[in-house]
Amino acid sequence: MAEDTLTTAGIGNHGAARLPSVDIDSYNIELKDDDGFLGDRASKGAFQDILDRWRKPLKKNGDDPFGGKASEDISKKKLDDILGGDDAEAAALVHSAIEEFAQELAYVTQRFLKTKAWDKTEAIIVGGGFRQSRIGELAIARASIILAADGEKASLIPIRFHPDEAALIGCAHLAPSWIFEGHDSILAVDIGGTNIRCGVVETRQKKTPDLSKAAVWKSELWRHADDEPTREGAVKKLAGMLKGLLKQAEDEGFRLAPFIGVSCPGAIDPDGSIEKGAQNLPGNWESSKFNLPAGLIEAIPTIRDHDTAVLMHNDGVVQGLSEIPFMQDYKRWGILTIGTGLGNARFTMRNPKEKKKG
Repeated sequence: MAEDTLTTAGIGNHGAARLPSVDIDSYNIELKDDDGFLGDRASKGAFQDILDRWRKPLKKNGDDPFGGKASEDISKKKLDDILGGDDAEAAALVHSAIEEFAQELAYVTQRFLKTKAWDKTEAIIVGGGFRQSRIGELAIARASIILAADGEKASLIPIRFHPDEAALIGCAHLAPSWIFEGHDSILAVDIGGTNIRCGVVETRQKKTPDLSKAAVWKSELWRHADDEPTREGAVKKLAGMLKGLLKQAEDEGFRLAPFIGVSCPGAIDPDGSIEKGAQNLPGNWESSKFNLPAGLIEAIPTIRDHDTAVLMHNDGVVQGLSEIPFMQDYKRWGILTIGTGLGNARFTMRNPKEKKKG
């Protein structure tokens, strides 16, 4: 199956280290210390644990502004509302959690910057769902200030596209530009530990060849964690979502390229199998007998009478690819994605712009 997948893809290997605009120096690094994986110190769950610790003294006195609600069940919107609310003590509680998390994020970032793969990194994009909140923005800004105070030159930059759409848009950067000739859109997939999102991405390449104006026309979300499907059931549902979007796009007059970009957790092998890091997905996605790209090609063999090509890469990498048009002033830059875990990737521009001399 692996050999068939490579032949059918025809436009490059899955999980490639060299893409049209960037070289990928590393991704999915798993740094450890005595307490375990460093990424666990700057994940969504880590923030919830920190918030819980700050709530404990107030719980004893019956003054916890969140009552008996578990920290993991408190929405980002609720926390954002408290920051701007009239309850000063509740706002101070949230600020305390933000400050501690920012310290952790800064520490983890510094550890990445000390690795050989991240040497000379000039800027770091921060993505993931945590970024799409006021608490996330403040934590990122505070961590960036801490890094600057410690003499680090690399600043933290919140991802520009909405985190729900960044990976879908990043999928367009997986494909060589020639595949878009005569087409104006692609199908894209973003697979996560809780959700699977599919979308139709308008490339808008005629107006902006760098894909800086690419946008998600329509997307669908499935919370697979709620349904607990089998692996085969998840792939069947995913293929069905793509087929539905394909029909809607064609009915709307879009000229879809015969290409599906896939963003997926884990270390992606050239044949499209997943070596490790897919433990949160439904079923065993790391089996040598399982190949998602081959399964999608089997379900959707053609798009607009052309053979379908599928390219898959790590989700942190693909989210970072959406930033390529805006990172032209940097030669080496990275991304950290704050979600269930801490995704990471480091990029080197293949053709960086020369900085203007002041």
